[in-house]
Amino acid sequence: MTIGEESGSIAAVATLDDELRRGMYEFIRRARRPVGRDEAAAAVGISRKLAAFHLDKLVTAGLLQAQFEAVGGTRKAGRRPKVYEPTDADVRISIPQRQHDLLAGILLEAVRTEGEGENARQAAIRVAHDHGRQLGATERAHTRLGKLGAQRALTRAEGVLARYGFEPARESPTCLRLVNCPFHPMAATSPELVCGINHALLAGFLVGLHAPTVEAVLAPRAGECCVHLRQSAESS
Repeated sequence: MTIGEESGSIAAVATLDDELRRGMYEFIRRARRPVGRDEAAAAVGISRKLAAFHLDKLVTAGLLQAQFEAVGGTRKAGRRPKVYEPTDADVRISIPQRQHDLLAGILLEAVRTEGEGENARQAAIRVAHDHGRQLGATERAHTRLGKLGAQRALTRAEGVLARYGFEPARESPTCLRLVNCPFHPMAATSPELVCGINHALLAGFLVGLHAPTVEAVLAPRAGECCVHLRQSAESS
């Protein structure tokens, strides 16, 4: 989840904190069809005008979508009424940010593509490295980076990894600590596997970024990510 997605989820949750909005939202989700303002108002016992205000708040938050059409397929003369349906928004909040979907995707792809002579862990490490490399290559192409020294590479990594919930902190000009583990608590359950995946993901990211002056190093600290990025010994 990116910063923008996280902010959108927070706004959606704040919108649903109101009991009337939450009641109408749940009613419309259960209806499985477009619902008009009169019906939504009746469902929670408020006026049509007040329902319209709350329904439009739900639209602004990205939880509902609105359009003008006849309710129940009955078309009458005059302006068509405004109706509401749920969006496909998947609202989840985690502070600090977690990336369980990313971890699950890597593991599923590993199961799907596991080759001969390769065990499950090796397949997961391979997939994680490939995913990281693609992420780094995308960032490089998007920003049109030239040759990267260690400090500039760490600055680029800092921006990308912040969006993935690693909470990067510059310990020194040539060392980037990752304060949060986006794969917690899975990392605590199976540290050898999950930390290996995390390390491969970040190492692959540096490959895709074309940052040979920086390396991903396993350096576990209590309550933090098991990996940090630092200037490679060869380039120091």
